[in-house]
Amino acid sequence: MTETSSLHSLPLFPLGTVLFPGGHLSLRVFEVRYLDMVRKCQSTGAPFGVVALQSGHEVRKAGAQPEQLFAEGVLARIEMLEPLQAGLLHLQCLGMQRFHIQNSWQLPHGLWVADVNMLDADTAMSIPPHLLNMAHALFQVLMNMQGQDVDHRYLPTPSQLNDCGWVANRWAEMLPLPVSVKQQLMTLDSPLLRLELVADVLEQNGIGSAQPPTQPE
Repeated sequence: MTETSSLHSLPLFPLGTVLFPGGHLSLRVFEVRYLDMVRKCQSTGAPFGVVALQSGHEVRKAGAQPEQLFAEGVLARIEMLEPLQAGLLHLQCLGMQRFHIQNSWQLPHGLWVADVNMLDADTAMSIPPHLLNMAHALFQVLMNMQGQDVDHRYLPTPSQLNDCGWVANRWAEMLPLPVSVKQQLMTLDSPLLRLELVADVLEQNGIGSAQPPTQPE
């Protein structure tokens, strides 16, 4: 998490998805406007901003409608950079702190930059009993996604699995929700409300993990 309350000329990476704090993001970078940005961020240890697109495309296309960005995004820290071939980089990034765009503009070669204000991180909040199955089911899903080759660096800690914001964010990343809905969830100030809304989505789709645990008789 950054210690500053604002950042100036933060480079932005618009995507057709929403990055959440604590989330892992894999990117393949090949556009000229991003290659130099990524190398500079890697060499200095500086983050870049990931923002979801309201309209437009991730990759620039001739004649396409202009890119329009949502007003909030999340800082991304590069954790791994791997050159795959000339002009193609593979990144693994970690979502950090949320921010609000004060103003944004494009440089001549198309890179978006912005002056941003940092938003408060989620307050740590224990999961209430009626939502504990959300955490239990999430752990099973993450274990199944890891398969047999479990990388223990990415397994959730007990404190993460008992935190409303962390559990809500991981579910929101995985659910097939519209980008606009994910954006609304990401920008909510209350981690408990975010978890309750995600639980409603799971229940509406008939996923039993959102149901309260059965009490022994």
